[in-house]
Amino acid sequence: MGINDERDIEANIQIGPTDQGMVRIYVEGTGVEIPMDFDPTEAEEIAEELKAAAMAARAVKGK
Repeated sequence: MGINDERDIEANIQIGPTDQGMVRIYVEGTGVEIPMDFDPTEAEEIAEELKAAAMAARAVKGK
């Protein structure tokens, strides 16, 4: 499956701090739970990547 392959999968995502000083991205779908922990610096880098992807998606949509 690639980034442009659509799937009809329903999932929930939660993002928040842990009691260990990490940032957790928690994805839950049918039969799967994926907790991903990142240190704050990594989390900030991910946030920057998300913002850049959103800007790129807006550019594509505007074509």
